[in-house]
Amino acid sequence: MRILLVEDDVVLRDVMVRSLRDAGHRVDVAGAVEEADHLWRVQEFDAVLLDLNLPHSAHPRSGLGSGLTALRAARARGNRTPVLVLTARNRTDERIAGLNAGADDYLGKPFDLAEVEARLRALVRRTQGTQDHVQVARLALDRQARRFKLDGQDLELPAREFEVLWELMTPDGRVVSKRALSAKLSDLEDCLGDNALEAFISRLRRKLSGSGVRIRTLRGLGYVLEAEA
Repeated sequence: MRILLVEDDVVLRDVMVRSLRDAGHRVDVAGAVEEADHLWRVQEFDAVLLDLNLPHSAHPRSGLGSGLTALRAARARGNRTPVLVLTARNRTDERIAGLNAGADDYLGKPFDLAEVEARLRALVRRTQGTQDHVQVARLALDRQARRFKLDGQDLELPAREFEVLWELMTPDGRVVSKRALSAKLSDLEDCLGDNALEAFISRLRRKLSGSGVRIRTLRGLGYVLEAEA
């Protein structure tokens, strides 16, 4: 998953970034409202982790001043990315305000990092209609364990190939454009080009040869993972 983490506590933010990246996610961070609003507008995310108590914008005319404002702005422009709000444990008013503004779930501080990851998976599963266990012909994906199996045996893949195959099975059967794949697999400082993406697709095709699964190219549209006829 590609996640936007909006948190101004540097220590907590660094711990969360390490934890989420160790779990295999790509994480972009924002420490103030204007940063969050900008990233939310220019980049597509699978989920947003949003702290409501953020520094006020350095530019008052922008109309931004809290996590709630950024959330309301995103929902007003039709952005439906699932949002997990981070709140103080005893602040019922914060939780209610976040849910009323369009948040999908909330988690009180302090929290367990494993619960953060589990709640994010649940939110994305609900939003995208995905399941923790997916089977296409002889290829299986266990999202919770982050494992692919082919004929019951672990399919070992380098990190980028793993991420490409993960996206093609989230959910399976949908067409994924090159642009969407590149965006999900790129960092803000490191954009994945078409040639590199095509190389990963080519390697995956070789590794899936004879599995009953193929990655088909739809000209002008992108890629789709499907069972062979």
